[in-house]
Amino acid sequence: MRITRVLSVALLMLGLAVTPAVADTSPSPSASDDGGAPTLAGTSFRTATEIEQGQTATASASTGDYLYWSFPADAGLRPTVRATVKLPDTHAAETWQIDVYDGLRRRQACQYGAQTRTAAANAGTVELTCVLRTVRGWSEPWANDPLPGTYYIRLTVVDVPTSDLGLPVGAEVRVDSKDIGGSAAVDGTLAEPLVPGAAVKSQDDAESSSASAVLSSIEPEDGWASGWWSDRWVWTAIGGALAALAGVAGYALTRGPGRPSRVPPGA
Repeated sequence: MRITRVLSVALLMLGLAVTPAVADTSPSPSASDDGGAPTLAGTSFRTATEIEQGQTATASASTGDYLYWSFPADAGLRPTVRATVKLPDTHAAETWQIDVYDGLRRRQACQYGAQTRTAAANAGTVELTCVLRTVRGWSEPWANDPLPGTYYIRLTVVDVPTSDLGLPVGAEVRVDSKDIGGSAAVDGTLAEPLVPGAAVKSQDDAESSSASAVLSSIEPEDGWASGWWSDRWVWTAIGGALAALAGVAGYALTRGPGRPSRVPPGA
């Protein structure tokens, strides 16, 4: 009976502990309404069109143009960038490429996905995908790890005959992220996310100046992460609780029923 009670308490505590952990590891919310999605693309890093994750941005351009978009990515997320280029009815073979840069304008390598693709002559569309590494809350200065802040997308053709330059094309870009959770958590956090104007704003605050920097207007829906909390703390607490309950159950099993009935009370 004692063992049954111990196991019941263990299952109850495990259920209460797992509930917040499951909630914390759910995918991050993203905008699903594309009614306000941008229909233009920038032509440089400074003029990159801001988009929210979950939106499908579109743009009309000419073959040979450089198209730029920017989006926010927070710690613990693994962004996936998808681009579709609608080609003209008649064209030669073309090679298109999508590149992703972080807030320091460092080109980020794709974990997997077709970052560069060649469209056959007269093909209707070409689709590109880049799955980035998980965004880290902190990194060594010499490392090239993706950090929280603004990310830039650059879409362009890298191999095209001169006769096809200037032909009209259409582009669609979409960014979605998977919440990796505590398995990708690291100790430490940035003082500020890497967004345009953050460094200038910090300097102005230190000098108590009235000047203000123009910051990027996009950020995650629930704000930037504080950097110290992750579901790793929940699973650590679960492990500690299970270890304590295992000790109690082991003690109950090895203790036995108590004083044998055949031993006289005065012995």
